[in-house]
Amino acid sequence: MGNLWMGLFTLLQPAVLYASPLRPGALSSDGHLFAEVYLGKFYNYKPVTGRRRRAAGPDPFQAKLREMQHFFGLDESGDLDLQTVAAMRRARCGLSDAEQFRKTMRWTNRTLTYRISRYSSKITAAQVRTAFRQAWKLWAQAVPLKFRQKKRSDADIVISFNNKDHEDGSPFDGEGGILAHAFFPGPGIGGDVHFDDEEAWTTNATGHNLLAVAVHEFGHALGLPHSSDPGAIMFPAYNFGLHSVLQLSFQDVKDIQEMYGMRVLSPDRLPPKTPDKCDPTLSFDAVTGMQQELVFFKNRFIWRVHPSFEKIGITLITSLWPELPAHIDAAYENTNHNSMVVFKGSQYWEVSSLKVKHGYPRNISEFTFPSAVRSIDAALYFRETRLTDFFIGGECWRFNEDAGQMMEGFPKPIAHEWPGIDSPVDAAVAHNGWYHLWN
Repeated sequence: MGNLWMGLFTLLQPAVLYASPLRPGALSSDGHLFAEVYLGKFYNYKPVTGRRRRAAGPDPFQAKLREMQHFFGLDESGDLDLQTVAAMRRARCGLSDAEQFRKTMRWTNRTLTYRISRYSSKITAAQVRTAFRQAWKLWAQAVPLKFRQKKRSDADIVISFNNKDHEDGSPFDGEGGILAHAFFPGPGIGGDVHFDDEEAWTTNATGHNLLAVAVHEFGHALGLPHSSDPGAIMFPAYNFGLHSVLQLSFQDVKDIQEMYGMRVLSPDRLPPKTPDKCDPTLSFDAVTGMQQELVFFKNRFIWRVHPSFEKIGITLITSLWPELPAHIDAAYENTNHNSMVVFKGSQYWEVSSLKVKHGYPRNISEFTFPSAVRSIDAALYFRETRLTDFFIGGECWRFNEDAGQMMEGFPKPIAHEWPGIDSPVDAAVAHNGWYHLWN
């Protein structure tokens, strides 16, 4: 077996995201109209009509589409491709991504009051109050602000659950779509937060988690605009999965502290940074193929690399697979089954057609590992032989996919099966006829 050590700068040359362009005529007029409405609401797109449409010059629709694609880390083709449409259809905040932001839009007092004028019809009032207290606490841990609930009408921030047109100029659209919106600090409606009462609000990962949305909207109420960092609370699209741990990102903390000053954070509360693919010290949790793509896992994030696109974006694992955890240990693609297998600790998940299969997670003992094996460092599948190598510490285990059991004589030292490869192996993948292993 050959081996090759390659850096991220080499493997991440192809572009990200599995999508095919929808050329003019391929998308229904309703779909194109949906995109126009979306770009109008969130990117200030104004349709060109009549004589202006016939005039030569840049296509304003494509220009705004590229702006949206840039914000979401998509390939900036200007084409209304499947990935772009999928991003537009994600549940999200109702505030514009192109909102004009001024640092003067902030509160001057250090103790802010809020009042809940109308509660949710989906969860209890006690659950709503608890979620809001927790959301304010996350911001209070980063800046020297205090938040107190009031029952009187003179609160700084008024929070309510509303249906459809609620007389603020931004009607809700029913379940899905826009989840909530908020107003920047100021008099009157300034700082107020509105939630769509028709959403399936929950306190867990089913439906839409109220705490996750509240933290985002309260960020607007404090003066923060949307962030293009997919790891930030202030990213406009909803991201909350089964294993999500809600916390402000490094970018969230930096932005809010620029407005209100710093609160000293304890070492165990330091905010997580979104990884940079150009970081020379970058390592991976796992790397695997997925159809025509390569998928790089790091902490809460993935890069998806596709040969047809130039841009390499980054997104949260939960934005694609809400059931999967962060900080996975290993992954491999079983090309004969058209599936991807993901490992963390003693559990594994199988993904097919971009969906986690029902009945997972399962225990890795199903791969006939002894009970002493609690986790896997890396995995590598061989299409021709239908064998999978598992790297655990300094050992290589070889699994026969057809027989469903480990091959006799394994484990063996990695140095014996893979001469010249140091252990432990962090990640491994087969790509373009080569085997790539990271240490």
